[in-house]
Amino acid sequence: MINYQQFILDNGLHVLVHEDHSTKIAVVNTLYKVGSRNEIEGKTGLAHYFEHLMFGSSKHVPVFDTALEKVGGSCNAFTNTDITNYYITLPAINLETAFWLESDRMMHLSLNEKTIETQRKVVIEEFKQRYLNQPYGDVFHHIREMAYDRHPYRWPTIGRNIEDIVNYKKEYVEEFYFTHYRPDNAVMVVAGDVTLEQVKQLSQKWFADIPSGEIPKKTITEELPQINKKTKFIEADVPTDALYKVYHVPGRMHQGYLEADLITDILGFGRSSTLEQALVKNGDIFASVGGYVLGTVDPGLMVFSGKMEKGQSAEDAELALDEVIEEFKKNTISDSILSKVKNQAEAMKTYESIQLLNRAMSLAYYAHLGNPDYNQIEYEKKTKIPSEKILDWANTLLREENSSVLYYKSKASS
Repeated sequence: MINYQQFILDNGLHVLVHEDHSTKIAVVNTLYKVGSRNEIEGKTGLAHYFEHLMFGSSKHVPVFDTALEKVGGSCNAFTNTDITNYYITLPAINLETAFWLESDRMMHLSLNEKTIETQRKVVIEEFKQRYLNQPYGDVFHHIREMAYDRHPYRWPTIGRNIEDIVNYKKEYVEEFYFTHYRPDNAVMVVAGDVTLEQVKQLSQKWFADIPSGEIPKKTITEELPQINKKTKFIEADVPTDALYKVYHVPGRMHQGYLEADLITDILGFGRSSTLEQALVKNGDIFASVGGYVLGTVDPGLMVFSGKMEKGQSAEDAELALDEVIEEFKKNTISDSILSKVKNQAEAMKTYESIQLLNRAMSLAYYAHLGNPDYNQIEYEKKTKIPSEKILDWANTLLREENSSVLYYKSKASS
């Protein structure tokens, strides 16, 4: 379990301190509880767009990266459906610089027309390069649009389409900032060669005067249970057919999520997985195959995907995939397989805990879910789940009427 202490400022900023004096480095990880799930129709992609804006300028900081590099620091960020996470690594002796930079962009981010337009162009170019011009790049645009009818998970983090990004107005951008980039919507983890008293003093100095949010967040529409299988065919200039079959699963903190995670660990994780052995090593349709759960806060998706061998069809691939899944649902899970996936979970947890930044990110993420200790609690729960319970959930979730299938067809094989 990661050691930490925590406190909350009067404005709602939740601060966790993880002391590790074996290093001379410090990490400041600031998580905002906002992702694409907090967007609305016609204004999609704003959460990701803000990730770019936050590295521009603020009232007292002309260029964020330049100010940080001067004290030997580095930074980056990521956005997903549920959160936006910013992190700074720097020599611990220069810790206060990170507090200054983070507080200034939380309170005084530059949102002038020039900045808005500059970052708009950057994001549009990213959309084109990563999603429109990459082979299979638009897969999750199609999958999300098909699998979800109501919930904001129906568009990817980059945004539903370029038109939404083109049409951002200054007032949209300002409203998003003043709604979500507030101290009471953030979790800050300070880790490394630091002390609790030092972090308390710096937090009070740099963040206490920032007002908490006053704009109420919009209600997120709940997705209704799926009752019929959904399918979609796409034809594109890609080397081979690809298959993507997804099932709705419980959200991260809901009953059944850990069982869903174990299902994909057994079926689709690594070279020794059931799907890899049956469909790649001992089959002639799939060139590659895998499975995973998206791990979203609200009910999400279990994904099985694969690329076909040249000349093989996505339709035949689905039949082969279904056969393995049905066999899995009917049989028992051997003790050796269950031990293997649980040992993999332990190894992954140990590996992730080695780096200071990973520990800081983990504390921030689970604090945002409601309990910084949940990483350990989740691991202990997962490793105690019996095989019968995994199979019960497999039969509950892996039903055709709960599935959505994308057949991504190669024009060359048509």
